[in-house]
Amino acid sequence: MGGMSTALQTTKSLRIGPYEVDPPVVLAPMAGITNVAFRRLCRQYGAGLYVCEMVTARALVERDATTLHMITFDRDEHPRSMQLYGVDPVTMGKAVKMIVDENLADHVDMNFGCPVPKVTRKGGGAALPYKRRLFGEIVRAAVKAAEPAGIPVTVKFRIGITDEHLTYLDAGRIAEAEGARSVALHARTAAQRYSGQADWSAIARLKEAVTGIPVLGNGDIFSAQDALRMVDETGCDGVVVGRGCLGRPWLFRDLQAAFAGMPIPEGPSLGEVSDILRTHAELLTEHYGEDKGVRDLRKHMAWYLRGFPVGGDLRRSFAMVSTLSELDDLIGQLDHDAPYPSEAEGPRGRQGSPAKVVLPEGWLDDPEDATVPMGAEVMHSGG
Repeated sequence: MGGMSTALQTTKSLRIGPYEVDPPVVLAPMAGITNVAFRRLCRQYGAGLYVCEMVTARALVERDATTLHMITFDRDEHPRSMQLYGVDPVTMGKAVKMIVDENLADHVDMNFGCPVPKVTRKGGGAALPYKRRLFGEIVRAAVKAAEPAGIPVTVKFRIGITDEHLTYLDAGRIAEAEGARSVALHARTAAQRYSGQADWSAIARLKEAVTGIPVLGNGDIFSAQDALRMVDETGCDGVVVGRGCLGRPWLFRDLQAAFAGMPIPEGPSLGEVSDILRTHAELLTEHYGEDKGVRDLRKHMAWYLRGFPVGGDLRRSFAMVSTLSELDDLIGQLDHDAPYPSEAEGPRGRQGSPAKVVLPEGWLDDPEDATVPMGAEVMHSGG
């Protein structure tokens, strides 16, 4: 443990463009999860940067109604952080110009980490950084469009497509050269998806290659202790937390304490968890209306109740809840004094298994080819 405290005292605060991010913690955008409701819930537990779920540059430019509703921010949310997906420098430039002209956000993050086949098959997501020139042109277009408003642009990517086709060191250097204000590495390849273990040593190597802007680490942070360990082992400037906060928004309170060198608070009792769950339901209802809002909460139930002594029938009822009054009735049946169980710790969210990465024909032939991949843009927002 000795090294831990010294690492903390030397942890500089994280600056992304004009914004200080303290503690140096970023909520990763997750499709269907990090809407305005969940972000507010997390923000109540600590400072940091909270990124809206990913939207497609093209859908934004075309003013797709679903996309415009997705980019809802709270009045007191600052900086408003939006993540864009794109494969075309022209569309990316237009999307960022629209964000500037209509004052839609204060920070733009770009996602080149998506490993799902429908995205990589067209050359998007985690496949794209392999095309170094195209990648550079997309970053440059966003930075140029963001500049007049002083909006920082940041870039997130994976280690590479497979172990044989690593892209992260080039991607980091290119992003820095093109004016990105920070880079974040999810320390897995696209082939790994969310399975296996993140290779934190890659974060340390990226930190050595990219020296002028902050380098953030992402992958397998499931507790505040994990975050300190990542900073300690890799020297990264901050951490990006995704699946670790599912059903556990108070992780941000723990992270705040850990980075301040304070003791990490006890986990909440089942009564406290049910209050949090109830608040989440109200916030979702405000955003979507009761019917859609409460239904949207269903996917969070198993995460919230994980490890607690809740019978199978009651769990199933929570997973099928459809109104706030029904939710209140179910909450009334829980043992509110049940203490936070050690079984609730550890990985959560999707893990899945590694898979072959599907790429467009001939994709790996020429990394310098800057042709925009056909048809990779049509995907709707929300992953």
